Amino acid sequence: MLQVTWTDYTGELWAALLNTLAYTVGGFVGAAALGLALALMRLSRTALLWAPAGVYTEVFKNVPLLAIIFLMYFGLGSIGVQLSAFAAGALSLVIFYAAYLSEIFRSAIAGVHHGQLEAAEALGLGPVVTLTRVIFPQALRQALPGTNTMLVDLLKSTSLLVTISAAELMSQARLITSATFRALEVYLVIAAIYFALCYPLSQALLWLERRVRAGTPLTWRRRRRLRQATALLAAGEVSA
Repeated sequence: MLQVTWTDYTGELWAALLNTLAYTVGGFVGAAALGLALALMRLSRTALLWAPAGVYTEVFKNVPLLAIIFLMYFGLGSIGVQLSAFAAGALSLVIFYAAYLSEIFRSAIAGVHHGQLEAAEALGLGPVVTLTRVIFPQALRQALPGTNTMLVDLLKSTSLLVTISAAELMSQARLITSATFRALEVYLVIAAIYFALCYPLSQALLWLERRVRAGTPLTWRRRRRLRQATALLAAGEVSA
């Protein structure tokens, strides 16, 4: 039987939920961008590029996220670089998950058959067009499973930001617990909220992964081209 008057905390919980989603979106977008840059650097033949990228990946894969959070918020603050809780939290997520995403992206890009690159060069395609039109679409299919897992894990890891009072769900749970002394009930409800966020997200990402693996085009332009090609093939069969 719930004894906490949850209607008294609706506004605070809604704000905490929005903050949690903001940390998730900001952290993932930043980590994906940095991870892709690191992956391309690691695939480079220039030591000035792959060496620092490799060091970054190995260092932050083997440092706990909590340590990075403390370093960003308390460590930098001790030397006069004071970040807000949001900036420190989002930056910590970016730094930590970029290391893992770089490994996922690197292996996915490297997994594309070398013959695809040779074919693009034979057609006279430039390096940018080759990457965006030939390599990346194929690497996406291989990178999706690991990337999806990292996104859900990142969402759950926002709970660690309670250590710097980042105003996300777990921080709000601690405040409600302090006011009501109903720790079991409060944390069960917060756990249910996390489940309500993570389970549909994981299922949606699994659906997307299956669609991509089946060859379904994701962009409107590709879908239009597929419809046009299908119409042309149908017209050719009818005329034949």
